[in-house]
Parts: sequence; structure tokens; C-alpha cells
Amino acid sequence: MAAHSSIEAITARIVERSKPHREAYLDRVRRASSKGPHRAVLSCGNLAHGFAVCSPAEKEALAGDVIPNLGIITAYNDMLSAHQPYETYPAIIRDAAREAGGIAQVAGGVPAMCDGVTQGQPGMELSLFSRDAIAMAAGIGLSHNMFDAALFLGICDKIVPGLVIAALSFGHLPAVFIPAGPMTTGLPNDEKSRIRQLYAEGKVGRAELLEAESKSYHGPGTCTFYGTANSNQMLMEIMGFHMPGASFVNPGTPLRDALTREATKRALAITALGNEFTPAGEMIDERSIVNGVVGLHATGGSTNHTMHLVAMARAAGIQLTWQDISELSDIIPLLARVYPNGLSDVNHFHAAGGIGFLIKQLLKKGLLHDDVRTVFGHGLEAYTVEAKLDANGSVMREPIPDESGDPKVLARIEAPFQPTGGLKMLTGNIGRSVIKISAVKPERHVIQAPAIVFHDQQEMQDAFKRGELNRDFIAVVRFQGPKANGMPELHRLTPPLGVLQDRGFKVALVTDGRMSGASGKVPAAIHITPEAADGGPIARIRDGDMIRLDAVAGTLEVLVDAAELAARPLAETDLSENEFGMGRELFASFRRNAGPADQGASVFA
Repeated sequence: MAAHSSIEAITARIVERSKPHREAYLDRVRRASSKGPHRAVLSCGNLAHGFAVCSPAEKEALAGDVIPNLGIITAYNDMLSAHQPYETYPAIIRDAAREAGGIAQVAGGVPAMCDGVTQGQPGMELSLFSRDAIAMAAGIGLSHNMFDAALFLGICDKIVPGLVIAALSFGHLPAVFIPAGPMTTGLPNDEKSRIRQLYAEGKVGRAELLEAESKSYHGPGTCTFYGTANSNQMLMEIMGFHMPGASFVNPGTPLRDALTREATKRALAITALGNEFTPAGEMIDERSIVNGVVGLHATGGSTNHTMHLVAMARAAGIQLTWQDISELSDIIPLLARVYPNGLSDVNHFHAAGGIGFLIKQLLKKGLLHDDVRTVFGHGLEAYTVEAKLDANGSVMREPIPDESGDPKVLARIEAPFQPTGGLKMLTGNIGRSVIKISAVKPERHVIQAPAIVFHDQQEMQDAFKRGELNRDFIAVVRFQGPKANGMPELHRLTPPLGVLQDRGFKVALVTDGRMSGASGKVPAAIHITPEAADGGPIARIRDGDMIRLDAVAGTLEVLVDAAELAARPLAETDLSENEFGMGRELFASFRRNAGPADQGASVFA
């Protein structure tokens, strides 16, 4: 089915805006691709170093440029439950490559921090910038110029966007992303949230909180709520970087290993040495990016991707804007209810039909571009399937059923949970910002209340504990942007704000910081740009100023006379404590050179 007229119009606008950048990018990709396998340009000394540890047969094959060599970029470590399964993947990949007549080498590892471990801690101030560091680290691995395609092992928050930026920077190479899947279901996410709020109120102690958290995050695999990590997996599949049906199969299962072997063999098949050459830079185009945004809206995905998708698109010469994202939200219905947008987790989502069902429903109404290239071939219709094992232990695929396995988790396109997507852009005299409304009740989509200003998330925590916030207010938490302190996530604000909202107060958050995929039931205007440290109007707000957050109209205003607001001096704060410790001094140049949130908050031009 042809794409919906509005989808076509927005895509055409992106194509036109991107032309100079995209044409220059594609020219670079095609010139690099035309040189064929790159080992031929290496000197004998270069090549000897490159295959020193290989077997004699592999050395002969690599020297002759007749057998494809896969470069593995791995984000394995034991700190991320989602990435721990990757420890064994290189061996599986090497074996599968040999079976298919190819070779695979680990080209390099990239850093991968767990936002769950660093949440509310100094290390969180490195989190956003780790995306660009990951892209650079992956680039170093691939710079050996020994490879015909790349396999990327990454799942979590900044890791996948960083790896995509690297994949598109090496766009002359085919790129396949291999997931490891979510951990099995533990303590229900709503129960975990309830215990967190009780802890915030002092009604349970640390032992009870730790027990609840440990039952939630209990084994290998991604966290089961629909945050940035699982939004990443949805994006990789709907944009065509994953094999169909691969995203949400649990780790350590026969199907998971079979999918990994299949992805390896597919990567070999799409190199320039085969008949289906699929360089990543040509595979991903404006239609692929729009499909990613559509998937994000239809699932109520992570607010982080209002920055990551912009940065990822730019790596391919595509100029995506918040306006594009917001306009797509107006026409994309919400089809998934996964915590924090519902009570179910990603395992329930997958069991109900998962991404295959989601894609099938969106294609019905032309809300996705079907005519795209993917690592699997041509057309997104091929992703409307469920992956299973056949009698020989190989991957087979069956068409996804027409009906949802659980209509409370996945809806048909004819009866969506809400008519518009989960993310909106807000504009006004404070700047531009993003709000996730898929988990916010409609009666809270408009909040008007006086401001209480904080320059640190701990200040608000302390005010809550002192009992000073039992009233209607909008918390303005500023100096949390990329230039100020690296733009950490502010999840520690969610439990106290949730408590106050449950007590009947009208509350909201306005910040130049982040909240990510766990943004929940409290209305939060985040990613305000320009940020306070860059002279943005948020630095002129004072305690008591009336603020109106209107997610229906898409506006965010401080209700102060324009001349008076402009005449106010910009607030200042001492940021010296954010400059040192836990590696923060190493990222000083990132803070100085970071772009604004609406341009991806990246250090790359």
C-alpha cells in the first residue's frame, strides 16, 4: 500500500531540506563502495598485522580478497544486564561465518554504561556524551579497513544510537545489528513504581526498596519496561537493521542463538562480494528515518530519541527536525501499552504480536513506507512475521495473525489507544521542548501553576522531604542541559512528583535536562532549548512566575510581560562541582562543543 499523503508530504519535505547534505554523503559512500574490498589497498605489513592470529586457511583467504570478512563491534560488559549475553556472541558468529564460507573478527569494543547504575549519580553526567564517544570508538575499530561488513552488538540507551552513527559514518559497509533480547518478566513494573513512591514518602526502608528493585532487574537481558533500550530495539527492526522478528526474543534460548547465526550469514550475503550488496548508507534513507519516528510514536517510545534520531539521521546527511517529529505525532495513533504507558512489559508486548503486528497495522493505513531497503531485502512487509524454530533448529517465519494476542497491550489500527502519538513538541517564550504524553492522563495535559525554581535535582528532593512542596506548582529544574553538566536524566524527580500528584496537587516539570523512556504519569516539558547555560529564557524564570504547559495546543509559556522577561538578568549558578570527578573532567570539551538538544545534542557538526 502506498504511504499516507501526510507521511509522503513530511518525507518529501525532509528530502528537500536534506538534499545538499544527503547528496554529498551519498557521493562519499559510493566512492568508497566503488573501491571494492578494502584489504587490497593494505600493504603486506598492514595485512600481516591484521590477520596475525588467524588460521593459515583464513590468512590465505583474506590475502586473496575472495572471502568476506565481518568486523564485529561489541559493547559487551558485565555492568549491563542487556549486554552480558554478548560475552559468547563472537564465538557463535565466528562459527556461523565459517559455516557460510566467511570470516569474522572482533574489530573493537566500545564503552557501554548502565544508566540504571549511574541514575542520580555523578556518572550520569557522562551518559549522553557516551553516545558520541561510542561512535568514535566504533569508528576506530572499523578504521582497520579489513572488513566487508560490520556486525554491531549493542542494545541499551546511548549505545545503539552511537553504533548507528558509526555504521552510517562507514556507510559503504553493510551493517547488521544483532540484539540479545529482554530479561524474563520479574516484579511488575507498576509494583516497582509503587514501592519507589512509598520509599520517597518514608513509608518503607532501603531494604524493601532494594528487594523490589532486585526482583525487577533480576537476570540477563534488557530491563523489561519500555525505556530507551527497548525503544532502540523497536527502531532497529522497523528501520531494517535487525532481522525480522529478532528484537524481543529472550537471551539464552535456542531461537536467540539461531537468530544470531542467521544474522551473521545474512551479513555475509549482503557484502560487495555477493549479489545483494546493501551498504548501510544507501539502505538507510529519509523513508527509513520517518519509519523510525512513526514506530516511536505508535509505541509511546523514549523521549531520548527526539535527540538520538536527529543525530542518527545527520550521520547519513538527513536533516530531521523536532517539527517533523511533532507533525508525525499528530497523525500516528498510539497502538501499544507497555510500561510506563501501561501495566504490561516488553515480554507481554512480544507475546501479543510485537513488532510484526505493529508494522502490519501501520502498513494497513499507509502509515509506514513499505518501499524501503532492509538487511533482509526489499520491503517492510517482510517484517510482518513471527520468528520461530523449524524442526532442524533453523529460523523460520510465519505471518503474524490479524488479531492482537492481547488487545490491552497491542491495539488494531481501527481501535487505537489514542488517536495521536506519544511525543509532542512544545513551543513558547521559554523555548522549544519535548513532552511525552502517552502515559499522562488527559486531564493533566494542561497545567497552569506558579514556578518553583531549582538549580539541582537534589534541591528539589530536599524541598520535598522538608514538606515545602505540598501545593500546586511547576518545578523548573535548570542548568541541566548539555553545556551545563552533560544533560543527565532526572529520574530521581519522578517519585516525589508522583507522590504530590497522587495527593491531588497540580504538578509538572520544566527542565533543560532529560527524563528518557521512563517518563511517566507526571507532565514533563524536557530538553528545553536554548538551555540555561546557553542563555536560554529558562534562565530568566523566577519563583512565583505563572507557567502554562499546554500539551493539547503544543505550547509552553511563562505568563510574564515580554518586555519584563527580556529585561531580567540571566540567572547564574556555580557549575564547578560538575566539572570534576567520575571522569567528568575528561568530557570538558564535549560540554563546550555540544550542540543544542533539538539538533541532537552532539559534538559532531
